[in-house]
Amino acid sequence: MKPIQVGLLGIGTVGSGTFNVLTRNQEEIRRRAGRGIEITMVADLNVERAREIVGDRARVVADAREIIANPEIDIVIELIGGYGIARALVLEAISAGKHVVTANKALLAVHGTEIFAAASAKGVMVAFEAAVAGGIPIIKALREGLTANQVQWVAGIINGTTNFILSEMRDKGLDFDVVLKEAQRLGYAEADPTFDIEGVDAAHKATLMSALAFGIPVQFDKAHVEGITKLAAADIRYAEQLGYRIKLLGIAKRRDDVGGIELRVHPTLVPAKRLIANVEGAMNAVMVQGDAVGTTLYYGKGAGSEPTASAVIADLVDITRLHTADPDHRVPHLAFQADELRDTPVLPISEIRTAFYLRLRVADQKGVLSAITAILAASDISIDAVLQRESNEGEHQTDVIILTHETQEGAMRDALAQMQALPTVLAPIVSLRKEELA
Repeated sequence: MKPIQVGLLGIGTVGSGTFNVLTRNQEEIRRRAGRGIEITMVADLNVERAREIVGDRARVVADAREIIANPEIDIVIELIGGYGIARALVLEAISAGKHVVTANKALLAVHGTEIFAAASAKGVMVAFEAAVAGGIPIIKALREGLTANQVQWVAGIINGTTNFILSEMRDKGLDFDVVLKEAQRLGYAEADPTFDIEGVDAAHKATLMSALAFGIPVQFDKAHVEGITKLAAADIRYAEQLGYRIKLLGIAKRRDDVGGIELRVHPTLVPAKRLIANVEGAMNAVMVQGDAVGTTLYYGKGAGSEPTASAVIADLVDITRLHTADPDHRVPHLAFQADELRDTPVLPISEIRTAFYLRLRVADQKGVLSAITAILAASDISIDAVLQRESNEGEHQTDVIILTHETQEGAMRDALAQMQALPTVLAPIVSLRKEELA
């Protein structure tokens, strides 16, 4: 049987890994897919570099539209990234009747509804395993492996850069700015790390996971996004003393009590005994809670040339197996049939429910703690634990650390405003969310 012919748009880190892994494991992949899969055309603006990678094994062009126009190409892999030209090329490939594989989480999180609708109308597939958590097959798990379950929540460490930074801050007791520079020196962080450290990259991925978990359209604009730039080494240290570790989590949670979905990315205290709390360095991990299966954990490399290539090629194999099938009998793009997606609202951050960690710099005098606890009690916020640091000799101020039980975010915000107004609270209050993930 004639091999499936693939066109590759962009042969950078992931593109070169995809080409190399597909070439190296070609026979094993053929045995799994039922026929050969070959990248026969590559488009890259740096034609000379692309030719150095592929040699004479594929035709190299500078114009991606030559691949889209080629009637011999069955599948287009988009690895250009970004929202602009990538969106245009993906839609053009779909219009030309090509199946698409992409690792572009930003594109799908923002324009996924449009892209999936176009693909469904044309009867082609858009596969995106590599868009979330690199080599971890979390998309396939949510879309197929957990089909029997009503998913309750998904929580993931889905950005390796921020996890590396937080791990280093905890291990070495250093502040964020110092560790960021080291991460850049080692290549874990980009020269402009904004998307990573401000939580945007994780929010793109959490948006896709929420759609797969709950059968809703992708709604990146509704996600609440906070990064790690304001985290202090002191809070990581205090969290450790209380039995927690701080991780940047992407969280999507079903709220049947109010008929909504929580979709949020922020630094989160997680009990140190949880497996996900012990995911260190640049590794990724995703937890999924299903009503039938309970809690499952998916762990591995969330980025890198060949780990991400592993996911890209898995998508190529899936499309090779299914491209002749009736489109109505294929696995839906977002796990649920397109006409079964629901308009369940994504809740505003003020309506989420979670527990909190609070750090207050206060005057070291009588009555301070009672005034703080009175405000929390009046807001119906119960306290789980309190840690008060002894002030050093000659100091007249100290830190009070409070862990609360679960409460509504809006109530906590009101309480924080009242506590901040106390004359004995001497600095901005640090507030972090806490999840038990059990």
